[in-house]
Amino acid sequence: VGPTGAGKSTLLALLLRHYAPQAGALAWGAHPLDAYALAALRGAIAWVPQEPFLFSASVADNVALARADATLADVERVVRMADLAADMARLPDGLDTRVGERGVTLSGGQRQRVAIARALLADAPLLLIDDALSAVDTATEARILGQLRGARAGRTAIVVSHRLSAVADADRILVLKEGRVAEQG
Repeated sequence: VGPTGAGKSTLLALLLRHYAPQAGALAWGAHPLDAYALAALRGAIAWVPQEPFLFSASVADNVALARADATLADVERVVRMADLAADMARLPDGLDTRVGERGVTLSGGQRQRVAIARALLADAPLLLIDDALSAVDTATEARILGQLRGARAGRTAIVVSHRLSAVADADRILVLKEGRVAEQG
């Protein structure tokens, strides 16, 4: 957590190796990040960016991008986990509804939840969520985080948020300020 410009998204970009650290090093487990082949590292990470990218395809197709072998049952399961099922029931064609270029037919919160469902379908060892709950209300946020806790038990999830409520149940909370860890607990 931290104010705008504190370095939260930059930290995730460093973990994804979009950038190399100018000083210090990052590790995952006992291995420095630069010891991993880039494709292997990124294949082990599911990332939900602040502004998710959706294709002009159906909701189901956008979710299933995470896994080529996904079944409709798999997609429906993660859609429920992302608290999106009720919204899909109201769309004209449900999960088969085309979302338009960049998801223009969906609200910001719906786009974020499609991206969360996609990340959950990937079932990667490391989940990065970059303020991807900002467009949902706190009750929806709580339901999604509850689902994440159950689905991700024993695996790492890093949640970046402006809302302290999004990280209240985290094992460790870091407060960033001006690119540095100002507090932790």
